[in-house]
Amino acid sequence: MTASARLPYPNTPGPLHATLLAGTVPLFLGALLSDIVYFLTYQSQWSNFAAWLLAGAELFCGLALLFALVNLIRANPKAGRPTLYFLLLLVIWVLGLINSFEHAKDAWAVMPDGLVFSAITAPLACIATWIGLTNLRAGGVQ
Repeated sequence: MTASARLPYPNTPGPLHATLLAGTVPLFLGALLSDIVYFLTYQSQWSNFAAWLLAGAELFCGLALLFALVNLIRANPKAGRPTLYFLLLLVIWVLGLINSFEHAKDAWAVMPDGLVFSAITAPLACIATWIGLTNLRAGGVQ
């Protein structure tokens, strides 16, 4: 008899969703690194780099959030952690939006708030990607 794996979360992230989700990590990390370099050197171009990286991260995170919302609506509520994953992406997107507003200020006014928001969103993006690509796909053999 062959054992089959049943996924507790039947609407796992597809290839596009996974690509968008994984794309948020280097963009948020790049924004964090740009903010760190700007904090150390006070070269205003690093603030511009961070602002553009945040714009890309917001786009990717927003589209991944839409996919997560569709998966949340279609998911079995008792299975996996679709609600935690969706809420974490929502928090990242909101904090990233606030960070983008911080980076829209004059170059000298970005610090230290921009660095603080980048330091919060980058690890959260890593955690959301971890949850989205591992826990949601975990299944047991029955």
